[in-house]
Amino acid sequence: MFDLTGKIALVTGAASGIGEAIAKILAKAGAFVYVADLDEINGKRVAAEAGNAEFIKINLAETEDCLRVAKKVLEEKSRLDILVNNAGIGHVGTLLETSEEDLDRLFAVNVRGMFSLTKAFLPSMIARNYGVIINTSSIGGVVAVKDRLAYCTTKFAVVGFTKCLALDHALQGIRANAICPGRVETPFVKKRISEYPDPEKAYAEMAATQALGRMATPEEIAASVLYLASDEAAFVTGTAFEIDGGFAVGK
Repeated sequence: MFDLTGKIALVTGAASGIGEAIAKILAKAGAFVYVADLDEINGKRVAAEAGNAEFIKINLAETEDCLRVAKKVLEEKSRLDILVNNAGIGHVGTLLETSEEDLDRLFAVNVRGMFSLTKAFLPSMIARNYGVIINTSSIGGVVAVKDRLAYCTTKFAVVGFTKCLALDHALQGIRANAICPGRVETPFVKKRISEYPDPEKAYAEMAATQALGRMATPEEIAASVLYLASDEAAFVTGTAFEIDGGFAVGK
């Protein structure tokens, strides 16, 4: 079950957190994984720890860099079976606390980077009548989250992009799904919590927003990606898979 032996995968934002866990679980299942990130030090660490993997540096905000990475992968491996557009950045603030520069910065990575990299790989997937694309949205791409206007705007866009991609290319062998995690205990989140005046209180408040009363681990999110990437999910496309510990229940 969930055997990815012989598959070629690429995971963006794979140098830490959810992306690291995804890269490692795909490699453990037998896939060769490109660990794609701007962070060369941690990216190489993840690739070494994953075993069946290689680091590839990418700046998703630059379209030419997305094209370069796709060209390199296709030249080296002749194909890409699984693309996980996981990288993303955030911003805290209401509309009045969000500048055009803030919005552009988030769109450049969260939306345009996903768009450019997917577009670069899609023709080769269609030519083989096979491709699995998994995009990391957020529970903030399904329901509104207070003080996260720019972030939620981009994550709603990820869900829309995924659904349109799935519908347009379903008969060409392409499956596209989005995952929508709730709060996850990543290094980024831990660092942010440590900066609060009362970190323990902040952690408890964030954990309490999930019905299960805790945050997810990166590995729990990665497990859903493994399923969606596998042939066991062959009839699953166009979904926005909520992995939120009950955050959105009743909303």
